[in-house]
Amino acid sequence: MPYKNLSTIPIYRKSLDLLQMSREIASYLSYNKDLLKLYQSNSHRDIMVDSLLTDSILIPQQIAAAERSECYASRMRSATFINVIIRNISSYCTGLEKDGVKEKEYLNLLRSEIKSFRRLYKVWRRSIRS
Repeated sequence: MPYKNLSTIPIYRKSLDLLQMSREIASYLSYNKDLLKLYQSNSHRDIMVDSLLTDSILIPQQIAAAERSECYASRMRSATFINVIIRNISSYCTGLEKDGVKEKEYLNLLRSEIKSFRRLYKVWRRSIRS
């Protein structure tokens, strides 16, 4: 099976947008400005931001894995995992809000990006069943 060009798949492009927005928000909200060392921080906010980044990075990887797999079960496993990740990201937004983030408009922008991603996700998930 020849590989599809991932950049032609709308959900993949949207996942990259979601990743970029997550990086920008993480950079702005974290106390530790070295994003590669957030996991070492003792700050609850930095730990949530690190989790947000990690999950955002996993989404495009899982889409690519599903698109390149010929196994139906593997494709559905990736799709299910993406659904869990999206729920986690929404939870991180709520957690950051409860941690005292004053810039709630940034979190609301991320939530709207997630909402847009979910719409594409539903269409994409139906398409991988065939």
